[in-house]
Amino acid sequence: MSNHSLSLQTNALPSVLSRILIFIYGAVCYLVFLATFAYMIGFVGNLIVPKAMDSGTSTSFPRAALTDVGLIALFGIQHAVMAREKFKKWWTRIVPTSMERSTFVLVTSLLLLFLAWQWQPLPQTVWNLDNPLGIVGLQAVFWLGWLTALVSTFLINHFDLFGLRQAYLQLRGKENNPLKFMTPFLYRIVRHPMMLGLMLAFWATPRMSVGHLIFAVGMTVYILVGITMEERSLVRQFGDQYRDYQRKTAMLIPSVIRTRSNDRQIGQ
Repeated sequence: MSNHSLSLQTNALPSVLSRILIFIYGAVCYLVFLATFAYMIGFVGNLIVPKAMDSGTSTSFPRAALTDVGLIALFGIQHAVMAREKFKKWWTRIVPTSMERSTFVLVTSLLLLFLAWQWQPLPQTVWNLDNPLGIVGLQAVFWLGWLTALVSTFLINHFDLFGLRQAYLQLRGKENNPLKFMTPFLYRIVRHPMMLGLMLAFWATPRMSVGHLIFAVGMTVYILVGITMEERSLVRQFGDQYRDYQRKTAMLIPSVIRTRSNDRQIGQ
């Protein structure tokens, strides 16, 4: 083997190693997301997790409420800032583009876990449903909400949304082309089925505590603000195609008239 060939192979090693490391990083970030998603189900539903919404030692109302609102605000600010195009352009000057989404997912997941860890319980009851049928119904809506949120990610591109696709493409040395605009299944009913699912999960509970109410209200406000900001970005990205989608499809509350019209347009 010539010295020139040996030099080329040696120089290629860091590039191959970096692609492998980026893929491992993306995979780890994705696994952290899965663990966080599962933990948040338990946290919100007061299920079998070390620290749930209403578990732990309660403190004075003003202190606990301010702490909880601050935790929601911290999550909301991080999520909103890191999702903006200006931040992405700046951030990708520091980290590779293939790591940008994975890093966003990792930071978001860690902040949600931090929120759960530091959450101050306010167990005072706002409402408590005693009807067995009503309890089962609300629990069904709770699980339906989480399922809707998860399924919605697979209807578009689950692995792109959580950064694993980008990491895999760079591992294979392939270009990460932008995904096409699509409106499959649930996206023909509402424009943001994932957010609708999360809102259902946050609000559907037979027993609403003060702390749970603060969480549900705070996250709902963030979702509405986040959707508004996201739609502006989508209009800039897809132009009239997305504006037409906005006219035909409801944002969060399904509309039978709009849905039927949308189905006819897509079927033409």
